[in-house]
Amino acid sequence: MNVSPFIEAENISTTGNVKRACALLKVSRAAYYAHRTGQPFQRARDDAELTERITEIHAESNGTYGAPRVRAELAASGRGHSRKRVARLMRAAGLVGKTPKRWRTTTVPDPAAVLPDDLIRRDFACAATDLNSRWCGDITYIHTGEGWLYLAMVIDIASRRVVGWATADHLRTDLVDQALRVAITPRRPGPGVIFHADRGCQYTSGQYARLARDAGVRLSVGRKGQCWDNAVAESFFATIKTELLDRQAWPTKALAHKAIFEYVEGWYNTRRRHSSLGFLSPAAYEAAQQTATELAVA
Repeated sequence: MNVSPFIEAENISTTGNVKRACALLKVSRAAYYAHRTGQPFQRARDDAELTERITEIHAESNGTYGAPRVRAELAASGRGHSRKRVARLMRAAGLVGKTPKRWRTTTVPDPAAVLPDDLIRRDFACAATDLNSRWCGDITYIHTGEGWLYLAMVIDIASRRVVGWATADHLRTDLVDQALRVAITPRRPGPGVIFHADRGCQYTSGQYARLARDAGVRLSVGRKGQCWDNAVAESFFATIKTELLDRQAWPTKALAHKAIFEYVEGWYNTRRRHSSLGFLSPAAYEAAQQTATELAVA
């Protein structure tokens, strides 16, 4: 009959050294004394309960959250746990976050285009005064059973919020036009808002320049072959591909469009915690900045 290692340790320790008894039976002294005091496995019970909540958070993120964002979600509900503990429990439960793949340049420049200056110069720092003053955007490709679907985004650099987006089955300038128009209508930025992109022919076209001029938007482009000059847009596309687009096949363009809508409006903007925002979602960050502005004025 198997005998509990704690009982064996107790038997040995009555005639010998507790440390040696625990070592022989491969039982930690902390566990041994916890057993002696009548509180066996309290830490294990706490870990089991915490693991259950961690598993729920991981599932709510559609399996995308790693330890930092899980920890932030726990903290938001008043549960302060160390990152190491959360990471340990996630490893034990076989839970891992999704890591973005390396970027791949898809820009097609127009060698005859007149290029705007780079007005951002890799300054992507967040500040309350930056809301609706600096935007960026880019285009990505999505393979579907009906052919390629193209996605254009406009992102507020300060809050990382997707403020405008559009999809199409073509790469004409109309695609990026539509994304910018969608951003301008609800956000109503003041004159002089900067829109930063790469040197793709859509963003350097005369058509796009006219739209920007009429809307009071100042255009900006990064340097040739420098994806980091548009790092915020590139980072978003890496995230949406990792967390949504590359995780399944898309039989139709309509299904892909619907999934993008649900991801952007129902998850990324409103709930997904962003490391550069102190692990707030874009919507929560903007709300906090709005409150701070109102208090400063009052």
